[in-house]
Amino acid sequence: MENFLLFFAILLIASIVFSKVSDKFGIPSLIVFLAVGMLAGSDGLLGIDFTNHRVAQEIGTIALIFILYAGGLDTNFKSVRPIMVSGIVLATIGVILTAGTVAVLARYLLNFSWMEAFLLGSIISSTDAAAVFAILRAKGISLKNNLGPLLELESGSNDPMAIFLTMTMIQMISLSTTPTPANIALILAEQFLIGGILGYIFGFLLPSIFNRLRLEYSGLYSVFSIAWALLIYTIVTKIGGNGFLAVYIAGIFINKKEFAHKKSLVGFHDGIAWTMQIVVFLTLGLLVFPSELPSVAFMGFIIALWLMFVARPVGVFISLLFSKYNIKEKIFISWVGLRGVVPIVLATYPYGSNLPNSNLIFNTIFFVVLISLAVQGATLEFSAVKCGVKDDDKVEEAEASNLPIFYHTLRQYTIHFGSEIIEKNLAELELPSDFLILLIKRKGEYIKPTGSSVFEEGDLLLIQCEDENKYNEILKTYFVPQN
Repeated sequence: MENFLLFFAILLIASIVFSKVSDKFGIPSLIVFLAVGMLAGSDGLLGIDFTNHRVAQEIGTIALIFILYAGGLDTNFKSVRPIMVSGIVLATIGVILTAGTVAVLARYLLNFSWMEAFLLGSIISSTDAAAVFAILRAKGISLKNNLGPLLELESGSNDPMAIFLTMTMIQMISLSTTPTPANIALILAEQFLIGGILGYIFGFLLPSIFNRLRLEYSGLYSVFSIAWALLIYTIVTKIGGNGFLAVYIAGIFINKKEFAHKKSLVGFHDGIAWTMQIVVFLTLGLLVFPSELPSVAFMGFIIALWLMFVARPVGVFISLLFSKYNIKEKIFISWVGLRGVVPIVLATYPYGSNLPNSNLIFNTIFFVVLISLAVQGATLEFSAVKCGVKDDDKVEEAEASNLPIFYHTLRQYTIHFGSEIIEKNLAELELPSDFLILLIKRKGEYIKPTGSSVFEEGDLLLIQCEDENKYNEILKTYFVPQN
């Protein structure tokens, strides 16, 4: 046990340290995590023998739950609302078109049946949000014309479609049955409808629960949220919905509302998501045999090029045919289709059904992901500049808007008996962003307010609000006792 923990700790630390080097070259940290796992595996320096595809699949499933949940929590609903239709079309129709275009090449290049070819295309059809935005943040790249929110929504929401297509194809191949298009459409509608509705309901409920729960220890909110994500996935999956879609949508609607300990909770799940990505990529790195990769290198390289220059652009250009985006913007969207954790996790699924070409599919997908991360990841900033979508004016505009805070915008208000906000916390009020409670003075003590701060009679509030009319309106609505 001690040896396992020692190896695991060393691998985690090595992955994080080496990721600093990769960031300088614009290569996603995920490729470093894979490399560390490969070096530690059976063909590597440490020679750790790990060949259990079932365990790797289960680790990947748990990891995906928390990666998608954290992705939803990081998604700003207001920013994605204007591009909601384009994002959903990309995440559904775009995935199907990409899978089908890859299948055409795989059918003849790998001598697969059409079902096996479409299975491979389905596995590799989704993009990786973590890889894209890790590079954008590391390079400080801001994008014009809502491209950032579009890529965020697409990358976070296209995994459920890829998972559905993969599971459908595995079932068709293993059972030697071909359901009618009507049956496939019905199952797809059922999974996404149940997942979407229950994801919204669970996402709507959690902020209200947190605002009323008032636990003694703040750390318990994070534990509750972990259990909530697992509960969402399990319930939705058991009744026939898409659990992955549900946890992502729940995360979006949780983030939409204010609630106690929101900032710390979002940061906590961001850390959990990174931990899950490192663990799953280390596991998948251990699972692969580097000595087997040369045999699929040529075919994998051809498929990677086809995916980058043909399949992904076909999916993007057709899906966004009636959108507001111009040709250069569509080219950039096409190039940002990095592959990551989901395709490699899905590549372990054929092993569970003992499909004949499982090993070839896994090694090929693994190689394609490596090429995608290395080539597209390293050239992301260059492509943004060439396509004219990099927004260099954003920082300058932010600096120009930083006008001084004048004394007359600061106001004091004492909470009187009968006010409706007594025994309520700050998060429950859902105050506008330009109405800030900066300080609470209570019985001679100064308190820095947080979302969980509960107001009491006699509290003296220091409030910052530039608009006097808005200030008076909010006071009348929330603070002044009603007769």
